[in-house]
Amino acid sequence: MAGVEQRQNKSGGGGKKKEVKKETGLGLSFTKDENFGEWYSEAVVNGEMIEYYDISGCYILRPWAISIWEIMQTFFDAEIKKMKIKNCYFPLFVSPGVLQKEKDHIEGFAPEVAWVTKSGESELEVPIAIRPTSETVMYPYYSKWIRGHRDLPLKLNQWCNVVRWEFSNPTPFIRSREFLWQEGHTAFATKEEADTEVLQILELYRCIYEEFLAIPVTKGRKSELEKFAGGLYTTSVEAFIPNTGRGIQGATSHCLGQNFAKMFEINFENEKGEKGMVWQNSWAYSTRTIGVMVMVHGDDKGLVLPPKVAALQLIVIPVPYKDADTQGIFDACVATVATLSDAGIRAEADLRDNYSPAWKYSNWEMKGVPLRIEIGPRDLANNQVRAVRRDNGAKTDISRVFLVEQVKGMLDKIQQNLFDVAKQKRDACVEVVKTWEEFVTALGQKKLILAPWCDEEDVEKDVKARTKGDMGAAKSLCTPFEQPELPEGTKCFASGKPAKKWTYWGRSY
Repeated sequence: MAGVEQRQNKSGGGGKKKEVKKETGLGLSFTKDENFGEWYSEAVVNGEMIEYYDISGCYILRPWAISIWEIMQTFFDAEIKKMKIKNCYFPLFVSPGVLQKEKDHIEGFAPEVAWVTKSGESELEVPIAIRPTSETVMYPYYSKWIRGHRDLPLKLNQWCNVVRWEFSNPTPFIRSREFLWQEGHTAFATKEEADTEVLQILELYRCIYEEFLAIPVTKGRKSELEKFAGGLYTTSVEAFIPNTGRGIQGATSHCLGQNFAKMFEINFENEKGEKGMVWQNSWAYSTRTIGVMVMVHGDDKGLVLPPKVAALQLIVIPVPYKDADTQGIFDACVATVATLSDAGIRAEADLRDNYSPAWKYSNWEMKGVPLRIEIGPRDLANNQVRAVRRDNGAKTDISRVFLVEQVKGMLDKIQQNLFDVAKQKRDACVEVVKTWEEFVTALGQKKLILAPWCDEEDVEKDVKARTKGDMGAAKSLCTPFEQPELPEGTKCFASGKPAKKWTYWGRSY
């Protein structure tokens, strides 16, 4: 997605430009199919999700984006509290000694760590790192707080920002130098407890993607090469962007095993007085979720928001003709909003008199509002409204008598339809391959590839090396928990050795 970092609303960069609507001056100048990178940049800026900031890779998240984050946060926070996980906050800064204590972990993050080296004009004696993630920030204190089995489990979460100084193409939400997330860090007496929680959290992440954002994901396990640095194993939910043919890691839930416990001496005494080391997990999802939603559902008019996460689920627009009862129409719009708001639907009326109805239609379409209601003289006379769906453009006349139930039904249908269409498009991209030749062909066709694999690290490294090119190398995305049957004698697509599992492969963000 080269070029997304530049604000190219009017600039070239390959791909065909669309004519911006003449009558309104609104619309996107790039199409999703012909120049995805430029289209995405325009969609998030013109849809008022983000504004570019004067430091590359950093973005202002506007209320339209933050409201989506808050809806997901409200859901997730309530769910983890049911699991007796408590919120806390640890500092943003990390001392170098602590950061470098866990060798594999810091090696995984080293290129992205930002350092503070000065205070005013004075050089700091010891530079201070800004957290890329908080394992090394938190775990020295876990070793202080955990002494015996009664101190376990210790289950903490924080909602915060982290900084990863990316040098690849920054992309709003998807790959930025600072982002918002939650990070959970838990410690248990037994591996069984840790394993159970890993999957409970992963199911919540599936729920966020599929039930809130209407995005189909695959639950699975990462390869040894792709797992969290310093962890025992990593599970993830993986999404796919059909337009670019790239997978995207949606959220991760890691079992850290006892690796960090060993480094930070997080020990406890059990009921029998025996010394043991804790088993730990960490898990996170971030504002990347919002970018995946835009990429999957957005169209050439702009954003398309699933009703469950839209700050505004419905916009009411008056359509007064010449000599119409303008005040009566405005009053009907206000009354409609009041009725819907009382029923718990997030609705507003756009009563601005300096914009035409056509301009308002384009404006709210660009912002992705799921449902539009129009009220004109005929609607007023017939005690009805006209409802227009953002996802498919379908228009329906609704009696104001049945307004609330009809609108609720339509919002449910929009939510379901967005998921169904996204799943259909994703599934159409899945290609099952058995040989290297089939793999290379499918990769060239931007497919999500399911292939039998011998599960060896050297073979995965070899796949990366052999597919390296301008588009980026292919890698394993995840081994799905739901495994198709693997007939005896099936060979690995890349090595010809006996295959052990089916794994998804492809290029990724």
